[in-house]
Amino acid sequence: MTLLGMPTVATPGPRSGPIGFTMGHHFTLAEGASVDELAEAATAPLSVILQVTKRCNFDCSFCSETLQLPDPTLTELDTIRGHLAGVQRVFLSGGEPLMRRDFGDIVDMYSDGFILGIPTNATRGLQHAAAMVGKVAFVNVGLEGPRATTDRVRGDYDQVMAGIRALQAVGLPLSLSAVVYRSTLAALPFTYQIADTLGAGKLKLILPLRKGNALDLAEHEFISLDEAAHTFDRLIEARAVHDWRPALRMTTWTPQTEGHMILVEVTGKASAWPVYDAPDLLEPLGDLLTEPVTEIWRRYRFKRNHFAKYLGTSIRTVAHADTPAGGYGRA
Repeated sequence: MTLLGMPTVATPGPRSGPIGFTMGHHFTLAEGASVDELAEAATAPLSVILQVTKRCNFDCSFCSETLQLPDPTLTELDTIRGHLAGVQRVFLSGGEPLMRRDFGDIVDMYSDGFILGIPTNATRGLQHAAAMVGKVAFVNVGLEGPRATTDRVRGDYDQVMAGIRALQAVGLPLSLSAVVYRSTLAALPFTYQIADTLGAGKLKLILPLRKGNALDLAEHEFISLDEAAHTFDRLIEARAVHDWRPALRMTTWTPQTEGHMILVEVTGKASAWPVYDAPDLLEPLGDLLTEPVTEIWRRYRFKRNHFAKYLGTSIRTVAHADTPAGGYGRA
């Protein structure tokens, strides 16, 4: 049993203990709580990314998942589910997770006991939206900006937007994420405006990593940490001028964010990611088909980075504008 307890509902809201989950679709730390103490006391991760497929119908220019492997079976996913006991949030990820025709069955399997986030390009939103209602905390859709930018960097903007409309038609909470290139910086205010227009809980900005398709990116597309800080500050200024509401979060790759993610691949193998000097940026931790997450966590050497990132203390953050100030209302 960790200090964090276990979630009882899929929807965000105040929670007992030092960690809350906000309307901006992220964790937040209560006044006076210590990241170091939480990380030291925890026996399981706060958040895990679980790949349910490697397949995808896009070919994003930044994609790190270029190795194709068979999908895990429902039986294997159920085994992994049992071994993830103690984790607060699970991202059912890919590839493109909605490529699986049985995705609704996977959501049903994981909806009892976890906060569920669904990273997706939304192009299969119409097929799967109804199966997620009342079971996931939010759907996180990748969108780099207006049509021309998204088409160049990720895939078909119009397909993504059609999927978003299908998700919103059934009332699913939405967030957006965008991978930031130097050539997309001018589009970011429009991306933030789109997030606001859609009523998104947050806009998450991520710098690309040199892996997979991103190995073919021109070097000038990778912005510096100073440029990232300047970009974030300019977006905060625009937010104030235009009264944009979504939370804003930006992850850069520093010693404080190294290895903060725990990625479970379709094979059940768990790794710390990204570990900068490791092959493929992955540091193996164990196998969730054969052992519980508590054993994975015991071997994991980035515990503080994990908690600091997901609690917003090692990245740039600003809270959703409608979140009350103080306590769980801080980013």
